[in-house]
Amino acid sequence: MATSSDTSEQNNVKSRRPAESAFKQQRLPAWQPILTAGTVLPTFFVIGIAFIPVGIGLLYFSDEVKEHVIDYTYCTKKGDTIACADYIRQTNVTLDKCICEKDFNLTEDFKAEVYFYYGLSNYYQNHRRYVKSRDDSQLLGRLNQPPSSDCEPFAYDHDDNGVRKPVAPCGAIANSLFNDTLKLYSHDHGDAVPVLRTGIAWNSDKDIKFRNPDTSAFNGSLQAAFANYTKPANWAVHVWELDLNDTNNNGFLNEDLIVWMRTAALPTFRKLYRRVDHGKTGFRTGLNRGLYTLTIEYNYPVTDFDGTKSFIISTTSLLGGKNPFLGVAYVVVGTLCLMLGIILLIIHVRCSKSTTEMINVNPRTPYS
Repeated sequence: MATSSDTSEQNNVKSRRPAESAFKQQRLPAWQPILTAGTVLPTFFVIGIAFIPVGIGLLYFSDEVKEHVIDYTYCTKKGDTIACADYIRQTNVTLDKCICEKDFNLTEDFKAEVYFYYGLSNYYQNHRRYVKSRDDSQLLGRLNQPPSSDCEPFAYDHDDNGVRKPVAPCGAIANSLFNDTLKLYSHDHGDAVPVLRTGIAWNSDKDIKFRNPDTSAFNGSLQAAFANYTKPANWAVHVWELDLNDTNNNGFLNEDLIVWMRTAALPTFRKLYRRVDHGKTGFRTGLNRGLYTLTIEYNYPVTDFDGTKSFIISTTSLLGGKNPFLGVAYVVVGTLCLMLGIILLIIHVRCSKSTTEMINVNPRTPYS
């Protein structure tokens, strides 16, 4: 027999039943689409009619972009017969810089703004540990704390005097910074094509994600601000020496560094390297057809992982660089929808029952 105490305990136990509401009792009104020929067929035709013109427009803008790609992975050292890829792998001799040249002919004028890119293949910047290997706090100029553990094993290294110091910028991404030097010479002008090193990074990156440390306590010297840090192991210069000719494009604000730190999503990618300076005489309208020479200071190894390197000259369109994939995708999807719409329409006309027959269906109606 239950006592009064047992009854009070049962009353104090919180009920697990959901509240009596339409949402918690799953009594909300619902809509279930009924797929009929009258709704499905117009959808297929509308998608097909809309997608095909859009795809043709995208292909048109993509074809407006002019490109010239030069693969220099195995270019030969100037004045020698050895490939620079093999030369920089040698460790038994004291190496000087490996310079190689590639002559080529532009068969058409590159009008409007012209951009230079470097391209890499079989390079997985999207690897999880690689993407994480950075210190965003450090890249904001906060040098009053040790490097993030995400940077290991590229967080500390020995400087030129053998003293172990933290690295700036730390991490695998910064340590693998692309460091080939690419210069384009015009035979018609007899000089290098003038380029700009700025304006190649995203404004959101340069204005928000990267900052140099406060130099007010170091008489404005960026070198003094980084005095307690050393360069990444694979770098030939310190971070404050990336662009000594432009203090606004140096340190963590160097745009080559910023472009590289934005990791690529695919193993074959290209990154913006330079912009042609169209304010100079002879290049105001673009890059004219003719003979050119690409001079490469070959430093970056890629053959060890079966990668390739290339130099790309390109213009842009209203939609950016050359990319026919999106246009092809729109045309293919639109064409498939139209074909399916036509096929289903034929099946509907030839095989479907009339509305009267559908209404008069009963359990004894023969199946056919």
